[in-house]
Amino acid sequence: MRTANIPCARSTAIKATAPGWRKALAVLLVACATPAVALAAPPPAPLPNADPAFPFSREIDAFAKANSAGLPVRDATLFLGSSSIRLWDIAGSFHDIGTVNRGFGGATTAHVLHYYKRLLPSVPPRSIVVYVGENDLAAGTSPEAVSRDILTLLKKLRADYPRASIAWLSLKPSPIRWTLRPKMAQVNAALAARAKTDGFDYLDVGTVLLARDGLPDASLFTPDGLHMNARGYQRWTSLVDNWLDHASPATTARNAS
Repeated sequence: MRTANIPCARSTAIKATAPGWRKALAVLLVACATPAVALAAPPPAPLPNADPAFPFSREIDAFAKANSAGLPVRDATLFLGSSSIRLWDIAGSFHDIGTVNRGFGGATTAHVLHYYKRLLPSVPPRSIVVYVGENDLAAGTSPEAVSRDILTLLKKLRADYPRASIAWLSLKPSPIRWTLRPKMAQVNAALAARAKTDGFDYLDVGTVLLARDGLPDASLFTPDGLHMNARGYQRWTSLVDNWLDHASPATTARNAS
């Protein structure tokens, strides 16, 4: 922390005959008797377009409590990732199947990997839907590193659940993060190229959020320009619902072998 120092130790000669010497001396004495004033360093500038991180510990604890409370959801679809998963009305959107929501706000892929074991449901899921990576790019992580981390996560899920259908949702074109679009395209292309050999399905959920001019359709997003509103989630629900109807766990397992 920086301080404002007044050079009191340095002697200053004041002639008694000089006009206003009494006033000058009084000011000097007061200044020297006053403690140094602490100047707080300015807070670091926030990263542009960063998704505010919610208290992870509370959310992770809530997942653990959900696992221990009540009967486990068998043959469920696990939704895993960041706030785009957390804010999705999963149960209401997929009312005909069992679901488990393990999304937490502000999560990067590194966060999901760190809390990995604590995010899993108490019984193996039938299928898994993953959305993560967008916050990584907003935090400054390179597309190459983001792709590598996502593939690491998907490989862990494939190893732990060899018979589950797994889908990774492509990074969405959020209006506030439109400048990141080229980097998002790099990550999407890298994941799409590895989907078949690594045993997961790549779902393009970004195109349905674009307007006719090729820009993000603002009517599908909340005022923050980052998260989708109910209309935007309806489009995601339709795509994922169609995938769930046609996904074959046995086929996905063979792809991973």
